[in-house]
Amino acid sequence: MDAMFDIYYLSSDGTTVEPDDIPKTKENVWVLGKKYSAIQDLDRIRRDISSIIWCTYRKGFVPIGDEGLTSDKGWGCMLRCGQMVLGVALVRVHLCADWVWSPETRDPTYLKIIQRFEERKQAPYSIHQVALMGASEGKDVGQWFGPNTIAQVLKKLVVYDKWSSLVIHVALDNTVVKEDILQQCIVTNDRGDSSKSSECSTVSDWMPLLLIVPLRLGLSEINPIYVNGLKICFQSPQSVGVIGGKPNQALYLVGCVGDEVLYLDPHTTQRSGLVENKSTDEQKEMDCSYHCKYASRIPILAMDPSVAVCFLCRTRSDFDELCVIIEESLMRESQPLFELCETRPPHWGPSNADIDLQNTTLFTEFEDVDRQFDDSDDEFEII
Repeated sequence: MDAMFDIYYLSSDGTTVEPDDIPKTKENVWVLGKKYSAIQDLDRIRRDISSIIWCTYRKGFVPIGDEGLTSDKGWGCMLRCGQMVLGVALVRVHLCADWVWSPETRDPTYLKIIQRFEERKQAPYSIHQVALMGASEGKDVGQWFGPNTIAQVLKKLVVYDKWSSLVIHVALDNTVVKEDILQQCIVTNDRGDSSKSSECSTVSDWMPLLLIVPLRLGLSEINPIYVNGLKICFQSPQSVGVIGGKPNQALYLVGCVGDEVLYLDPHTTQRSGLVENKSTDEQKEMDCSYHCKYASRIPILAMDPSVAVCFLCRTRSDFDELCVIIEESLMRESQPLFELCETRPPHWGPSNADIDLQNTTLFTEFEDVDRQFDDSDDEFEII
């Protein structure tokens, strides 16, 4: 499996060429909110890049939809980017932000996470579940998603996966509303101890938050006025990357260096298979297929303007810190990427956070799920 990745770094005469993933620069490299030195930390950067769950096109899986598609090549790149964001979030919630993968890794929690993305109908975030749930957003199986659609689909899917212990909030109209997020994330538990006062027996817990903010940063190309705002997002400790890409290609943007973005590319078609408990050579090889040795990079201004910036707040203090970053850095830009407000704008109407999805049969009739928002990808250029 390692050889499959290394082949991309052979010259025409067969000699090994050093990959051009990280430029030799004195500028800081930022990956998922962590700062590195391009010169001194190259091995650590690559180690952390390879620890990200890499989701790509697959072939040979159980047929999906009326057309019986057995591969998502050509249509599943945005779906795979959504899987990668969710994979980073689950690793941070259930392992830690500094967790490192290696080909020998057999941590049960990690295996439980990776199994959620396998090409099985029963896997909560398999290509089957993501594609079928897309029908509730008006997308047929095999049809391209935009950033907002994949965000809405993931928001619905996590409702059914109690183990993930994650809340997804999708911000609308370039506005993050604290009131709506606190309503979703703060869970009040009554400990039932009548001998204590009601204040002492009631404890508020925080559900980890994956915040996704769909944005359009220009008409046909990125407006340079937004470049610094994007860098601020990548540098935030809460960053779990950006769902975006270049025209007609969705990419998972994981960081930045100088005026370039680093990304993982889902446009590699690999065979389907199961990792299970990683006890056989075939299972170990399949696990390695979920990890990429090297990131790629493109200029920020070469990005498609349709993006979704993503943040993971494991705790209430994480969220409070993110709010400070938004207010004191992002919102002080001449043209902020998005805004933060305490309460919902009056013209928005009531929150839809409490819409009941339980009438939908999990993993079967996703077509019956009502849309949670009137928002769509109409304002986005499909990539």
